[in-house]
Amino acid sequence: MERVNGLDVPQSLDDACDPRRLALLVYDMQVGIMGQVADGPAIVRRVQDVLAAARGAGVRTIFVRHVTLPSRLMGASQLRMWRAWQRRDSAAEVVSAFPPDAPHSQIVAELRPAADEAVFEKLTMSAFEGTPLDIVLRDCGVTAVAMVGVALEVGIEPTVRHAADLGYIPIVVRDACGAGDAEAGARSLTALEFAGDAMITDVAGFAAALAAHRGAA
Repeated sequence: MERVNGLDVPQSLDDACDPRRLALLVYDMQVGIMGQVADGPAIVRRVQDVLAAARGAGVRTIFVRHVTLPSRLMGASQLRMWRAWQRRDSAAEVVSAFPPDAPHSQIVAELRPAADEAVFEKLTMSAFEGTPLDIVLRDCGVTAVAMVGVALEVGIEPTVRHAADLGYIPIVVRDACGAGDAEAGARSLTALEFAGDAMITDVAGFAAALAAHRGAA
């Protein structure tokens, strides 16, 4: 850890992964979304591994899931987005794809949130927009956010960029992040690496960084 102007500035993944100052964000691991990801079962298994490491280290964990409003309550931007996703000719044909109570809107059973973890609902791509996420993390003294889930090119990249803009250190566990389109997902990772705000690691590297803090006060 580097000390500059009275601030602790992480230099390494180990520095950033202090469980006391770290949160894990599990992004959109929903039944209806995972069914659209080619390597969905493998991503679920890797997210399970990350969850196990985080829970074992006492890392605060938050899940987010995407929900949709009744079409009458969707604004113009929501209608445009879902018209594109649903490949409709007209916004009038858009239907609510992920009602909160629908079975396919739920977190997959393998990743059931624990009693001391939260699930936030969102309408947007960034998990910080319109949710209590930033308030919760700041109030808990969190400085770094590790991210896993789907999809890299749709929601994880904007969330990583938003986290950096808010002053957090984003950590992307790349092999625990899926993509709806493999090439687009690879481009997102390349762009995030180029921007330099995020730390990019894998499941093994993340677990090792947490293990480095065992026994810390």
